[in-house]
Amino acid sequence: MQILPFYMVCDESGSMAGTGVDAINSALPDLHQEISTNPSVADKTRFALIGFSTQASVLQPLADLSELTQLPSLSAGGVTSFGAAFTLLKDTIEKDVTALKGEGHDVYRPVVFFLSDGNPTDNGWRTALKELNAFRYAPKIIAFGISDADAAIITEVANFKAFIQQDASITPAVALREFASSLTRSIVSSATSMAAQGGDGFQLQVDEQVPGFTSLSLDKL
Repeated sequence: MQILPFYMVCDESGSMAGTGVDAINSALPDLHQEISTNPSVADKTRFALIGFSTQASVLQPLADLSELTQLPSLSAGGVTSFGAAFTLLKDTIEKDVTALKGEGHDVYRPVVFFLSDGNPTDNGWRTALKELNAFRYAPKIIAFGISDADAAIITEVANFKAFIQQDASITPAVALREFASSLTRSIVSSATSMAAQGGDGFQLQVDEQVPGFTSLSLDKL
Protein backbone atom coordinates (compact mmCIF):
# COMPACT_ATOMS: atom_id res chain seq x y z
CA MET A 1 0.00 0.00 0.00
CA GLN A 2 1.10 3.58 -0.66
CA ILE A 3 1.51 5.66 2.48
CA LEU A 4 2.07 9.41 2.85
CA PRO A 5 3.21 10.31 6.41
CA PHE A 6 2.28 13.72 7.86
CA TYR A 7 3.92 15.26 10.92
CA MET A 8 2.40 18.21 12.77
CA VAL A 9 5.24 19.87 14.69
CA CYS A 10 3.92 22.47 17.16
CA ASP A 11 5.57 25.06 19.37
CA GLU A 12 4.60 24.41 23.00
CA SER A 13 6.78 27.13 24.56
CA GLY A 14 5.47 29.36 27.32
CA SER A 15 4.29 32.04 24.89
CA MET A 16 1.79 29.54 23.46
CA ALA A 17 0.07 29.22 26.87
CA GLY A 18 -3.64 29.97 27.01
CA THR A 19 -5.24 30.83 23.68
CA GLY A 20 -2.37 29.34 21.61
CA VAL A 21 -2.47 25.73 22.75
CA ASP A 22 -6.23 26.00 23.39
CA ALA A 23 -6.82 26.89 19.73
CA ILE A 24 -4.76 23.95 18.49
CA ASN A 25 -6.34 21.57 21.00
CA SER A 26 -9.84 22.62 19.94
CA ALA A 27 -8.92 22.13 16.25
CA LEU A 28 -7.41 18.66 16.64
CA PRO A 29 -10.76 16.82 17.04
CA ASP A 30 -11.94 18.36 13.74
CA LEU A 31 -8.78 17.19 11.99
CA HIS A 32 -9.19 13.72 13.49
CA GLN A 33 -12.88 13.54 12.52
CA GLU A 34 -12.30 14.72 8.96
CA ILE A 35 -9.59 12.15 8.23
CA SER A 36 -10.64 9.18 10.35
CA THR A 37 -14.13 9.08 8.83
CA ASN A 38 -12.83 9.12 5.25
CA PRO A 39 -11.52 5.57 4.64
CA SER A 40 -9.70 6.35 1.39
CA VAL A 41 -7.81 9.19 3.12
CA ALA A 42 -7.08 7.32 6.36
CA ASP A 43 -5.79 4.32 4.37
CA LYS A 44 -3.22 6.31 2.42
CA THR A 45 -2.01 8.69 5.12
CA ARG A 46 -0.47 8.45 8.57
CA PHE A 47 -0.38 11.26 11.13
CA ALA A 48 1.96 12.11 14.00
CA LEU A 49 2.02 15.01 16.46
CA ILE A 50 5.27 16.39 17.89
CA GLY A 51 5.42 19.20 20.45
CA PHE A 52 8.53 21.18 21.29
CA SER A 53 9.65 23.75 23.85
CA THR A 54 12.83 23.30 25.91
CA GLN A 55 12.72 19.67 24.75
CA ALA A 56 10.72 17.95 22.04
CA SER A 57 8.43 14.96 22.42
CA VAL A 58 6.30 12.71 20.23
CA LEU A 59 2.80 13.33 21.59
CA GLN A 60 1.12 11.04 19.06
CA PRO A 61 3.26 8.43 17.30
CA LEU A 62 2.60 7.99 13.58
CA ALA A 63 -0.77 6.30 13.19
CA ASP A 64 -3.74 5.59 10.96
CA LEU A 65 -6.22 8.14 12.34
CA SER A 66 -9.14 5.75 11.80
CA GLU A 67 -7.59 3.53 14.49
CA LEU A 68 -7.49 6.29 17.13
CA THR A 69 -10.43 7.51 19.22
CA GLN A 70 -8.82 10.92 19.82
CA LEU A 71 -5.60 12.90 19.57
CA PRO A 72 -3.58 14.02 22.61
CA SER A 73 -3.49 17.65 23.75
CA LEU A 74 -0.68 20.16 23.67
CA SER A 75 0.43 21.98 26.81
CA ALA A 76 2.65 25.07 27.06
CA GLY A 77 5.79 25.92 29.04
CA GLY A 78 9.52 26.40 28.56
CA VAL A 79 11.57 28.00 25.79
CA THR A 80 11.66 27.48 22.02
CA SER A 81 14.27 24.92 20.99
CA PHE A 82 13.95 24.46 17.22
CA GLY A 83 17.00 22.18 17.31
CA ALA A 84 15.28 19.75 19.69
CA ALA A 85 12.31 19.61 17.29
CA PHE A 86 14.43 18.97 14.18
CA THR A 87 16.61 16.33 15.85
CA LEU A 88 13.61 14.42 17.21
CA LEU A 89 11.82 14.76 13.86
CA LYS A 90 14.76 13.25 11.97
CA ASP A 91 15.04 10.29 14.39
CA THR A 92 11.27 9.73 14.37
CA ILE A 93 10.93 9.86 10.58
CA GLU A 94 13.84 7.45 10.19
CA LYS A 95 12.21 4.89 12.51
CA ASP A 96 8.73 5.39 11.05
CA VAL A 97 9.70 5.07 7.38
CA THR A 98 11.87 2.05 8.11
CA ALA A 99 8.94 0.40 9.95
CA LEU A 100 6.45 1.18 7.15
CA LYS A 101 8.83 -0.18 4.51
CA GLY A 102 9.34 -3.26 6.68
CA GLU A 103 5.58 -3.82 6.54
CA GLY A 104 5.79 -3.78 2.74
CA HIS A 105 4.39 -0.29 2.11
CA ASP A 106 5.51 2.13 -0.59
CA VAL A 107 6.31 5.25 1.42
CA TYR A 108 6.19 8.75 -0.04
CA ARG A 109 8.44 11.54 1.19
CA PRO A 110 7.12 12.64 4.61
CA VAL A 111 5.38 16.00 4.98
CA VAL A 112 5.94 18.29 7.97
CA PHE A 113 3.61 21.13 8.99
CA PHE A 114 5.74 23.21 11.35
CA LEU A 115 4.29 25.95 13.55
CA SER A 116 5.94 28.50 15.85
CA ASP A 117 4.88 31.77 17.44
CA GLY A 118 8.39 33.02 18.16
CA ASN A 119 12.08 32.73 17.43
CA PRO A 120 14.42 29.86 18.32
CA THR A 121 16.16 30.21 21.67
CA ASP A 122 18.89 27.64 20.89
CA ASN A 123 22.07 28.32 18.90
CA GLY A 124 22.44 24.96 17.19
CA TRP A 125 19.09 24.79 15.41
CA ARG A 126 20.50 25.47 11.93
CA THR A 127 22.84 22.47 12.25
CA ALA A 128 19.92 20.25 13.28
CA LEU A 129 17.83 21.58 10.37
CA LYS A 130 20.70 20.95 7.94
CA GLU A 131 20.97 17.34 9.14
CA LEU A 132 17.20 16.88 8.78
CA ASN A 133 17.30 18.23 5.21
CA ALA A 134 20.33 16.14 4.27
CA PHE A 135 19.24 12.68 5.35
CA ARG A 136 17.72 10.07 3.06
CA TYR A 137 14.12 10.52 4.21
CA ALA A 138 14.29 14.33 4.38
CA PRO A 139 10.73 15.66 4.62
CA LYS A 140 8.95 18.40 2.73
CA ILE A 141 8.51 21.21 5.27
CA ILE A 142 5.64 23.68 5.24
CA ALA A 143 6.34 26.29 7.94
CA PHE A 144 3.86 28.65 9.58
CA GLY A 145 4.72 31.59 11.81
CA ILE A 146 2.24 33.40 14.03
CA SER A 147 2.47 36.28 16.56
CA ASP A 148 6.15 37.19 17.07
CA ALA A 149 7.63 34.71 14.58
CA ASP A 150 10.25 36.15 12.22
CA ALA A 151 9.41 35.79 8.50
CA ALA A 152 13.09 35.28 7.59
CA ILE A 153 13.44 32.39 10.06
CA ILE A 154 10.16 30.80 8.95
CA THR A 155 11.38 30.84 5.32
CA GLU A 156 14.66 29.29 6.46
CA VAL A 157 12.83 26.42 8.18
CA ALA A 158 10.56 25.75 5.18
CA ASN A 159 11.73 23.92 2.08
CA PHE A 160 8.34 23.62 0.36
CA LYS A 161 6.07 26.49 1.44
CA ALA A 162 6.09 29.17 4.14
CA PHE A 163 3.36 31.34 5.64
CA ILE A 164 3.45 34.18 8.18
CA GLN A 165 0.56 35.72 10.08
CA GLN A 166 0.74 39.39 9.16
CA ASP A 167 -2.94 40.17 9.27
CA ALA A 168 -3.52 42.16 12.47
CA SER A 169 -7.26 41.84 12.00
CA ILE A 170 -7.21 38.18 13.00
CA THR A 171 -6.13 36.82 16.35
CA PRO A 172 -3.43 34.16 16.77
CA ALA A 173 -6.22 31.79 17.88
CA VAL A 174 -8.03 32.21 14.55
CA ALA A 175 -4.71 31.86 12.67
CA LEU A 176 -4.02 28.60 14.50
CA ARG A 177 -7.37 27.17 13.49
CA GLU A 178 -6.61 28.14 9.89
CA PHE A 179 -3.24 26.38 10.21
CA ALA A 180 -4.98 23.19 11.38
CA SER A 181 -7.59 23.48 8.61
CA SER A 182 -4.86 23.91 5.99
CA LEU A 183 -3.10 20.79 7.27
CA THR A 184 -6.38 18.85 7.14
CA ARG A 185 -7.08 19.99 3.56
CA SER A 186 -3.56 18.99 2.52
CA ILE A 187 -3.97 15.48 3.93
CA VAL A 188 -7.37 14.98 2.26
CA SER A 189 -6.36 16.49 -1.12
CA SER A 190 -3.03 14.65 -1.24
CA ALA A 191 -4.67 11.30 -0.47
CA THR A 192 -7.30 11.97 -3.13
CA SER A 193 -4.56 12.82 -5.62
CA MET A 194 -2.71 9.59 -4.76
CA ALA A 195 -5.88 7.57 -5.39
CA ALA A 196 -6.57 9.36 -8.67
CA GLN A 197 -3.00 9.03 -9.97
CA GLY A 198 -2.50 5.50 -8.74
CA GLY A 199 0.65 6.83 -7.15
CA ASP A 200 2.34 7.76 -10.41
CA GLY A 201 2.65 11.46 -11.00
CA PHE A 202 1.33 12.13 -7.49
CA GLN A 203 1.96 15.65 -6.23
CA LEU A 204 1.68 16.89 -2.68
CA GLN A 205 -1.33 19.19 -2.36
CA VAL A 206 -0.80 22.25 -0.16
CA ASP A 207 -2.82 25.48 -0.04
CA GLU A 208 -1.36 28.35 -2.06
CA GLN A 209 -3.06 30.81 0.28
CA VAL A 210 -4.22 30.37 3.88
CA PRO A 211 -6.72 32.86 5.39
CA GLY A 212 -4.97 35.27 7.79
CA PHE A 213 -1.50 34.37 6.51
CA THR A 214 0.82 35.84 3.90
CA SER A 215 2.62 33.38 1.66
CA LEU A 216 6.40 33.87 1.78
CA SER A 217 8.71 33.32 -1.17
CA LEU A 218 11.35 30.63 -0.66
CA ASP A 219 13.23 31.79 -3.77
CA LYS A 220 14.50 35.09 -2.38
CA LEU A 221 18.06 34.94 -1.10
